[in-house]
Amino acid sequence: MIDSTHIKAHRSASGGKGGAETGDWPLSRRRNTKIHALADAKGRLLSLLLTGGQAHDCPPAQRLIRRVKAAAKLLGDKAYDSAPLRQWLKDRGTKAVVPNKSNRKQPFSFDKKSYRQRHRIENAFSRLKDFRRIATRYDKLARNFLASVCLVAAIVWWI
Repeated sequence: MIDSTHIKAHRSASGGKGGAETGDWPLSRRRNTKIHALADAKGRLLSLLLTGGQAHDCPPAQRLIRRVKAAAKLLGDKAYDSAPLRQWLKDRGTKAVVPNKSNRKQPFSFDKKSYRQRHRIENAFSRLKDFRRIATRYDKLARNFLASVCLVAAIVWWI
């Protein structure tokens, strides 16, 4: 399963001196960050990626999926309805279980029964956001915030 969630940054998470010391941190002008995640069938997070809050879900999907072994199916919401992504998944041997956007001219069929299991990744994000440090981004640097997210994901894996 693949999805993303917005994280609002605290007002202290932006500003300060720029340069090499602060690093490259994905924070949009409106001080939002987006966590993109890939989860297994049980809803355990396997791969994480941070982008700015204004980023669309589909472009970082291939980077995220490449990090894990090919699965039989990939469940995603309408944001992942892209012909190039579907073709890339097909070449990889993965069936895309993604509903069609309303403006799609040639709709694809998808397995509605499998799609019902997508709530598990939403539950995984809910468990991540139970931790205050993740629900509101206090860190200035992306590497520090990503480290916190990974630590919480490891803790949630066993809960």
